[in-house]
Formats: sequence, C-alpha cells, structure tokens
Amino acid sequence: MDITTGIVLAAGEGTRLRPLTFNRPKTMLPAAGRPILEHVLDVLVDCGIERLCLVVGYQRERVQEHFGPSYRDVPITYVHQTKQLGSGHALQQAAPETDGPVLVLNGDRVIDERIVADVLEGFDGTPAMAVLDHPTPTRYGAVEVDDGTLSTLVEKPDSDAFGRINAGVYAFDESVFDAIERTPRRNGELQLPDVIETLMDDGDVRAVSTDGLWVDATYPWDLLYLTRELLANGRVQFPERSHNVWVADSARVHPDATLQGPVVVGPDAEIAASAVVGPDVAVGRNATIGGNVTLQNTLLDSDCRVGPGSTLVDCVAGQSVSIGPGTVVPGGPSDVRVGDRVFENQGLGAVLADRVSVGGGATFVPGTLVGADATVGTGTHVSGWIRNGAEVVR
Repeated sequence: MDITTGIVLAAGEGTRLRPLTFNRPKTMLPAAGRPILEHVLDVLVDCGIERLCLVVGYQRERVQEHFGPSYRDVPITYVHQTKQLGSGHALQQAAPETDGPVLVLNGDRVIDERIVADVLEGFDGTPAMAVLDHPTPTRYGAVEVDDGTLSTLVEKPDSDAFGRINAGVYAFDESVFDAIERTPRRNGELQLPDVIETLMDDGDVRAVSTDGLWVDATYPWDLLYLTRELLANGRVQFPERSHNVWVADSARVHPDATLQGPVVVGPDAEIAASAVVGPDVAVGRNATIGGNVTLQNTLLDSDCRVGPGSTLVDCVAGQSVSIGPGTVVPGGPSDVRVGDRVFENQGLGAVLADRVSVGGGATFVPGTLVGADATVGTGTHVSGWIRNGAEVVR
C-alpha cells in the first residue's frame, strides 16, 4: 500500500534545551549548519513522499517563514496545534488534511533514510512502527517484539532489560484517527504511544526492525553530539572539499586558516588568517571567525561573530551571538544544571543563546548556560545559569 503523505510533528518547544528554545522551537535549532527539521524533511523527500503536513505550535512562525509553501518542490500544508497537549493530540489536528494512509514521524530527531524506507516498504495496511536497537532504552519508549508484531511498549522503563526502542516513525491508515478518539488522556494530554496501545488492543501493530542514524537532541550538549554524527555521516548540504571539510561556495576562508575535518562552513561565512577550526565544528551562515581563533567541537549558528584570539571548545552559540576578542570557553567535562536537575560529567563548555554579547577577555566555567539577549562584560568570569537579558559585570 503506497503512502504519499508525510505528517511531521513539530509543535513542541523543547524545554530541556533552554535557553536555546526561548526564541524558537527545538525543530529549528541548528544541526551541522541547518535546522534539525530540514534534515527530517530531506529524508521524507528522498524517500518519495509527495506531500508534507507539518503540525506546528510553539513559535510556529519560525517554521512557516523558513520553509514557506513547499520544500524541494514538495508542497507543505501547515496545521496549528494551538495548545501542546501531546503527540497524539498533535496528530489528531492533521485529520482534516489527510486522505488515505500516512507516514508519521517526529520533527525533532535526525534519522536515516533507511528507517523511513523500511517502514514504507513494510506497510501493508496494518499499523506499523519502526523499532531499532539502542544502548539507552530507559530514555525512550522501549519495546518487545514477538515474530514481527509489537508485544510490549513501555515509556522510559526503569529496567535495562529492554534492548530496542520505538524509533518514532509510524505508518497508519485513516483508522488511526478513530483510535485517537478512543484513547484516554493522561493528565490532560494525549500521547502517541498511548494511541499505539489502543491499536494493539484492536489487533496487531507491526514492528519494523530497522537500523541507521537515529539521533535525538534532548539537552543542550546533545546538539554537539548530533552535529558530530551528521558530520561523520557526511550529512551536509555542500559538496565535499577534502578530508571531511565542506565549505559553501560563498564562504571565504583565508589561505592561512586551518580547517581540521570534519568541519562545515556555511554560506557567506568568513574565517580569518591563522584561525584553527575543527575537528567537529559547524560554522553557520554569515558567521565571522577572527584571526588566531581556535574552535573545537563547537556549533555556531548564523550571524555569529568570534573575535580574534578567542578559544571555544565544546561550545554552542545561537543566532547573532557576538564574542569579543580573547574570550575563552575551555570545554568540559562539567556538571550542568537543567531546571532542577544536575547532569554530571557532560561534555559542554558553554551555551550562549541568541543575541548574547560577550566582551573581550571573558572566561566561561565549563557547563555555563547564558540566556538570550544577555550581556557579558569585558574580563568577566562566568558560571552557572545566566538569565535572559541579564548583564554580567566584573
């Protein structure tokens, strides 16, 4: 049974990725120089999907303005989930826009084309779900499979006994919307795994075993891992230059700069003399890297400015971040506070959210998170969580 429509669930905020998601949804955060959602849509288009339906919600204008009415000549329909009441509720909003079977997946995970292709090939009208081996099933929905049929689905189990997870790629016919109506809400939310359990009660749900790239960015440091994986797999948009170095045609790299792959340099970016960039670095569109700058395992979004003599290691910088000369982000490992939890031994030097301004000679303690529009004064020593719009002085 052919599927030509892909429904992408892209309405959530991504609260655990704050402060980066205060101004845009998780799906629009950078991954190897491009929004996460672009990588997702590339996979769908490459697999032959002829119509895209994006369920949007939080900061939906950021998605709609970026993609417009189509992506790579495939038309896009937008559906607004006005309140984020769960992934099942998000899919329900797309019911009026569907006609026939659909492929459903999350817009905030980068996956291999093979995963989608396996689900499309394995769909025969029976509800189908991709499952794959994963080393940490306790972070996701763990599954058990009996002769190709889903037998158990447990969200974030306490036990390590499970070895496979729900990969978040589904194929349904239109009866899924009836199942959604019959699925009880929990704490006011309707989650897609609960809908799957309703479908299991109705009959079989096929478990399509698959493998390939599957990367989820849950916390800020995961964006660095995601970028590393994309670079390692060659998932960038520019022709390869050499030695895993990709440079956009409009970028300007001084002959005396050193690019140590894997590295990607976006359109209109500029890298000055004696800069050492890489390995595992993504330089965003229109970014400027000054002379004698060192960047390692770092993700710079569009319009960033890094002043001469700065060193950034294990760093994530949002859009329009300005970093003064001689700034030092020494890198992890570090203990990082996210909300009320402290995550120990994470490879994160610092996160600088959108439009942060850093004066020259500043130093960041590993694990520092700086909120959007904050100002860090010259020569300051910065640590912990800096709120949005704060001013940090010596």
